[in-house]
Amino acid sequence: MQTWKLPVLFLGMMVLPALSQFSVAQSSAGATTAVHWMTLEEAGKQLQKEKRPVIIDLYTDWCGWCKVMDKRTYTHKKLGEYLDRYFYAVKINAEAKPPLAWGGKEYTFNERYRAHNFALFLTRGNLSYPTTVIIPADGSPPQAIPGYLKPADFELIARYFAEDGKTPFMEYRKNFKPSW
Repeated sequence: MQTWKLPVLFLGMMVLPALSQFSVAQSSAGATTAVHWMTLEEAGKQLQKEKRPVIIDLYTDWCGWCKVMDKRTYTHKKLGEYLDRYFYAVKINAEAKPPLAWGGKEYTFNERYRAHNFALFLTRGNLSYPTTVIIPADGSPPQAIPGYLKPADFELIARYFAEDGKTPFMEYRKNFKPSW
């Protein structure tokens, strides 16, 4: 009768940590986001209807700061409302393998860099995660902002690209009054 306890105890020690990791991953993946994310293809179609800047959250599955940004920045209600109103917001896993099309060009996964060529294009080869990329509505080159951004930092950048974008950034920053 006692021989079954050891295998059951061993199995329990193996399964319970795995289940707890599953529930954490499930809750973080299902976290309420204030931002309406779309695919790159959807953003491209929307641009045909109305010109707006595209904001891209460039992330990887293993990036801790990417997860923090998902939980602390992209859940901010005013940020979500602002991005939904003035931008097309896209999340792109920089290590995803399916091809992506943008600007009449197809981008594929780059085995040498273990990253997607679209991520390399957006960051000019300076991969860092998370990176927030702004593709201005006027078609000028993408602007990559590496690192974790708090909602207040994000507000400055979002408002600059949505409302101005022409004033030198440092000058705009001096006169900026955060409202979030």
